[in-house]
Formats: sequence, C-alpha cells, structure tokens
Amino acid sequence: MIFEPYDIVVVGAGHAGAEAAAAAARLGAKVLLITQMLDNICQMSCNPAMGGVAKGQIVREVDALGGWSGIVTDRSAIQFRMLNRSKGPAMWSPRAQCDRMLFSQNWRRVLESIPNLSLWQDEVTALVLDGGTVSGVQTRMGHTIPARAVVLTSGTFLNGRIYIGESAWSGGRVGEAPAVGLSDQLRDLGFEVERLKTGTPVRIDGRTIDFSKLEVQPGDESPAKFSFSDTEPLKEQRPCYVANTNLKTHDILRTGFSRSPMFTGRIQGRGPRYCPSIEDKIDRFADKDHHQLFVEPEGWHSQSWYLNGFSSSLPLEVQLEALRSISGFEQAQIFKPGYAIEYDYFPPTQLVYTLETKRVENLYFAGQVNGTTGYEEAACQGLMAGVNAALKLKGKAPLVLGRSQAYIGVLIDDLVTKGVDEPYRMFTSRAEYRILLRQDNADQRLTPLSHAIGLADDDRMRRVEEKVRKIGELTQMVEECSVVPSEVNGWLEEHGSAPLNQRVRLSSLLLRPELTLDTLSEVAPAVAEAMDRMPEEVVQEVETGIKYQRYIEKEQEVANRILKFEEIKLPAEYNYMQLTALSYEAREKLNRYRPVSIGQASRISGISPADVSVLLLAFAR
Repeated sequence: MIFEPYDIVVVGAGHAGAEAAAAAARLGAKVLLITQMLDNICQMSCNPAMGGVAKGQIVREVDALGGWSGIVTDRSAIQFRMLNRSKGPAMWSPRAQCDRMLFSQNWRRVLESIPNLSLWQDEVTALVLDGGTVSGVQTRMGHTIPARAVVLTSGTFLNGRIYIGESAWSGGRVGEAPAVGLSDQLRDLGFEVERLKTGTPVRIDGRTIDFSKLEVQPGDESPAKFSFSDTEPLKEQRPCYVANTNLKTHDILRTGFSRSPMFTGRIQGRGPRYCPSIEDKIDRFADKDHHQLFVEPEGWHSQSWYLNGFSSSLPLEVQLEALRSISGFEQAQIFKPGYAIEYDYFPPTQLVYTLETKRVENLYFAGQVNGTTGYEEAACQGLMAGVNAALKLKGKAPLVLGRSQAYIGVLIDDLVTKGVDEPYRMFTSRAEYRILLRQDNADQRLTPLSHAIGLADDDRMRRVEEKVRKIGELTQMVEECSVVPSEVNGWLEEHGSAPLNQRVRLSSLLLRPELTLDTLSEVAPAVAEAMDRMPEEVVQEVETGIKYQRYIEKEQEVANRILKFEEIKLPAEYNYMQLTALSYEAREKLNRYRPVSIGQASRISGISPADVSVLLLAFAR
C-alpha cells in the first residue's frame, strides 16, 4: 500500500477545497488534498477579485473563524475598495482586486506550511464505500486511498463541457480535463445530479487598450484590509477602469445569436441570473443603449486585463469584433476568449447543516458542486465542511451557524432548506439580520465560537478581547461626555445642524445623520484624545453602535424570538403523511427534505403558516 490511511481526503483544491483541508488539518485531522494540477491551487478562474457586496462580509467571516482567504487576499491584493460607503454600515462591503498568480502561489505556501496536511496530484474517479459510509477514494492513477471522511469540492470539473460558439469540448477549465466518473457513481447511489452553467469573458492584452478613453476607478485613499490579523494594508495600488458598450456593440453581438450555444439550446444548464453573459443582457434588456463594463488588471506586472461584464460564449470572431467596437478597445488583442462551461452539481437539499450528505455518512459536499457561484461562497462552505468533518471524527458537537449569526449561516440554510434552480450568489438582501451581520463585527460574532473548537488561535482571541475592551471604553466616554448650548451652537450651525436648548450627551448628538464621531470630536477634546489612541475600526464601530443602537436591539429581539422555533426539533424518521392536519404539499415536502427543526421547516417553499401551527401543536411539547 503506497498510501497510509487518512482521516480526511479533500477532493479538489479550489477555494472550497483549500479552506476545507486547512481547517481540518489545523483541528488535528490527518488530511490529504488531491487535485488534478498542483500548480493551479485556488485558481481565480473568473474575475481576479475577492469580496464585493455580501461576498466581502463572507470573506471577513471566514477570516474571523480562522480561515485563510482573508489573509491570502491581503497578501495578494493590488487594489482595495469599500463598496456602498454612501449607504448604511450594514451595506458596506470590502472588495480587493488581486494578482491572480500571486494569489494561487500564496495559497500553496499556506497549505504547504500546515502540519498534518499532504498534497497529491491526481484525479479522484470513485468513492470507496463500506456499507453506507465512505471509506476512501480511488484515483485515475489506480490508487485506493483509505479515509474516514471525504470532502468533495470539484467545482465546475464534474463532467464539465466548454462552449465557444459552435465549438464544444469536455473540460473543467480551458486547457484542463474534466473529472469523470464521480457523478455517475453518485447517481447510482441515489443522489440527484443536475446541470448548471457559468461563463467568463475575454482576457485582453493591456498593451492594445487605449486607457485614455476609459474612466479611471482608483482604490480607496486609505485602503483597509480583509483579515482581522496583522496583515499589512496596501501602500500602493493599481487602478481599474470603467468602459461602456454601445448600440453598435449590441448589433454586432446579435449577429452571433444564431450560433450561440445558449440561444440554440445546446446548453441545458441554467446560468447565474445576477451575472449574465453579455448576449443574455442585450437580449433581456433590449431597451438599454449601453452596459457598464469594468476593466480589471490581473496582476502587478501582468498585461492581462479582465473585462468584467463581458462574459460570452459567442463565436470568437463575434467576441473580437464586438470588443473592438467599444471606445478604448479599437485595436484590442486578446489572450484568451470568453467561454461558457456546463457542469454537474448535486441539489443541496441532499445535505444536512454540517454539509454532510444524507445518503452517505462522512461524505461532505462544498462549493460549486452544491450549486453556488463565487470564490467566497465556495470558501465558506469548504471551511464549514472541513471543520465539521474533523469535529465528527473526534466525536465532538458540530459547528452550525444560524441565520442571525453569520452570512455563512444564511447561505447554508438557504442551500439545504430551499435548494437552488440557478447558481446561488450571496446578496445582502438574502439576510434578514443585516444590521447584526456587518463586515466590521465578524470577529466579535464568530472568533469566540471558532476559538472554542480550537481553530481560531489564542492570538486571534486576544485581538477580539482587546477590540471589545476598546469599543467599550470609547463608547462609555462618548455616552458620558456632555456639551452645553453656549459651547457648540455656533459649531452646529456651521455643520448645518439644529442648535441646542439644553445640555445634552455627545451620544445624543451623534444620532443626528449629518454628524459623525470624527466631527463631534472637534468639540470634545477628551474624546478626540481617546480616538487618537484607537484603531480606526474601533472608532467606526463605536459610531455605528451608537447611531444604530435601537435598530440593532430590535433586530436582535426578532432574532431571539425566531430562535425559539429553531430549538423545537423534529423527529428524524417521522412519517408526516400521518399528520393529516397538514396540507398534502407540506406532508410531501417534509418527508422529502426532513427538516431538523420547526424553524427550518418554516422556510421550506410551500410550508404555510397554518402548517407551522400544526407542527407546533404536534411537536412543541
């Protein structure tokens, strides 16, 4: 036997696989990470960026739990922006442009530095089963590798098929072979297997772009970072740019519709609604005379540029002609064409909250195999699957996050409760507790939970405790400091704020939308002195906590009430057909999805409030 037994084998080294392997190994499991190409670990197959609206919150949560995506992003970033600054703090979302080659190299360094974690270049073609439990994997090279648990993170590689115009061939990415065999075996085991589609745009030679015709989009003047650890913020940044299509571009693209695999029906899988191809956009929004595009560098020194918003599977000559009709791209040459890829996924209602499958014990799914899209969604699933696989093998309680605890909890609950009919992408609108789940407080929400299971280290926990102490100290000072009308009315008038009639606390003035803690410090020297000693994130969180205190408390009250439904468990093997007071649709869906609690049952499509009342009467005792 070449391979000795492992605790956990992770299949695939994308963003899900890397986080799964790292987390499980750091929890003490002996882990083997298998990938087809070790040189392509955590490849940024699509846009060279991490974060964005809601996605940035996920990366900060992964970091707060002790994952590596935030640290690797900070080490690989070439630009940082905090999105949605004009909106409330619940909507602020960090995003970093990355050097895609450096990102992959940094991830490999991380994985190679972790004890108990081994790497192997090969393709897993089948699972080894012992009854209803996974016991290892078989590989293309003919090896049988024993394992007590397996985490499957195969991305778009399962029976992947690539499309460019009328050409189509098997592949997981352009230039890389698909993974064949696993889908058929899992289908034979009773798993549902379906198809989805995603795509990517052309990569352009930057030497052929006229940037003088484009709108510059710089990074933040004082860039922040993703990780709550001691990574360094950027000292210099590369700019991105903004371009626009035009009516000529749209007319050229339409000439390729008759050869489009999407419009001719050769692609059966459904693509992401919120990240459509350019041909889909001009077909669905025929009244629009232009569409905005983002021109993004792929590295510090690379001449490859990513045209965000121009994803396409049209014939190459149509892509190129349409590209050259855009201002600034008249002489453009491309390094790689845009393409669509169709791949197998497993509807995630076949999983429990730990991301373990219901049909095969100790088998976990994470990432795009669960019907999600995006590096961030994959990374958080990988982290949770790796953590829970390791905890189960140790005989410990699982780590399951609720909807009021994390965006990660929202994502996993959506997947296992509602399933997907298109690639799932996280949005702030999916979370009902957005004020609680801000990007700035992810460490306070999640690091104590991770530290308790041994993933987040003592240094992480000390940082959180120190941050909480400083927030409390500054909050108390702002709440105790008061000002009198004679001292501040002239200053208030200068700032367009109503004068005072009596002495008030500084915290009351802070409730005024036109005032900030930074401006108020001008009339409160003691507070200003304290703020100078505090990190910027502490000052911002104090301001948010005071300004939004009532909303935060109200949201927490709602979360606590709903949590009661989560605590009422449902029996695992109950036959709901015998509960005739339920609607027939409810009985069918409860038998199919097997929710673990009344809270989860209430979120299944087709379960009405009346059905929830019946369940409460039957099981609340």
